[in-house]
Amino acid sequence: MGDIDNIGKDQAQILALKAGAPASFKYLYEQWSGKLYNFVMRISHGDSYIAEELVQSVFIKIWEKREELDANKSFGAYLCTIAKNQLANIYQHRMSEFLYQNELEKTSTIDNTTEKEVEYHLLDEYIQSLIEQLPTARREIFILSRLQLLSNKEIATKLNLSENTIESQLTKATTFIRNKVMQHYELCISILVGLYIR
Repeated sequence: MGDIDNIGKDQAQILALKAGAPASFKYLYEQWSGKLYNFVMRISHGDSYIAEELVQSVFIKIWEKREELDANKSFGAYLCTIAKNQLANIYQHRMSEFLYQNELEKTSTIDNTTEKEVEYHLLDEYIQSLIEQLPTARREIFILSRLQLLSNKEIATKLNLSENTIESQLTKATTFIRNKVMQHYELCISILVGLYIR
């Protein structure tokens, strides 16, 4: 009965928030920020810094997009969806930055910094779109391996899967990305082969 009452109260507070009520925003933050923090801690594998940052970022977005809220839909599910998308963006940006910085370290001179910055941002956007196209489980394995630098054994233990499964999923992910990059970014192949696709 208590859960039903809370759902009804959330709906009322969301409707008030849509009208711009700061008190309703405060209520929803107090009710959901702890739950959202715990959720992000799970999906980020215990990264408390990211969890704290995302809780603040998600609720800022809630306030900014308050007029678009739907009181008939699960507020908790909506929070989690925003958090997952923002976490994916963080991981994808880190991955692209890692690639770019490694390439800079291998380059003794940079003749045209502006051009290289443009190339980096184009590569960043393209890699993000490719990673987003991977199936959910494969994308998680890929991020754990290439971004968090976990070994196949560590990933297998964390996800309760066999090392053969991890290896197979990584091979499929990297093959997909390699083929796409070869089609659209031939100038970046040397970077990806040397740094991104092991």
